[in-house]
Amino acid sequence: MNTKLLKNQSRVSLVAVVIITVIIVLGGYAVFMFMASDVPEDGAMMEQSPSMTPDSMMKDDVMMNDGTMMELKFSGQVLAGTSSPLLDFNKVDYDKAVASGKLVAIYFYANWCPICKAEFPKMQEAFNKISDDKVVGFRVNYNDDQTDDDERELAREFGVAYQHTKVFVKNSQRILKAPESWNSADVYISKINQYK
Repeated sequence: MNTKLLKNQSRVSLVAVVIITVIIVLGGYAVFMFMASDVPEDGAMMEQSPSMTPDSMMKDDVMMNDGTMMELKFSGQVLAGTSSPLLDFNKVDYDKAVASGKLVAIYFYANWCPICKAEFPKMQEAFNKISDDKVVGFRVNYNDDQTDDDERELAREFGVAYQHTKVFVKNSQRILKAPESWNSADVYISKINQYK
């Protein structure tokens, strides 16, 4: 009899533990949902400020004004180009360029690489010839003594394994990755025109 009584008490104890656990979990979920209901959704924040449109929120210096695009303003060093600048990489400028919807052309450059030293001036020449404003270029340090954490992260994001790799990004998507050498400004211009 004692064994049967102990088994029944064990079952009752197990059921009680399960019921208490369910109550705790449901109570925690209820508290979480109550707390989450106080956090406004992204759309609610936009509604509070009627002057902000999705276009103006997406990009600081590029706002749609009756279908025309205003000029992007960058803080980084311009290495070539006027309408379409080729810039020394910094994350703020890069993020702004990607958000603009323009083609972003990236060159992963190492200061010790002879191919980079010979090839990058061709990219500069190409950007000096581009007359529209549909592309922004960046020289990103890669695996040299000037490479920072943002540049390392960008190389990881695009799976870059070699210096002198070119990557094109449009609408936040990589649309081209080219590790081979492009030995003339005309090749750069042709590729840019193909993807912009």
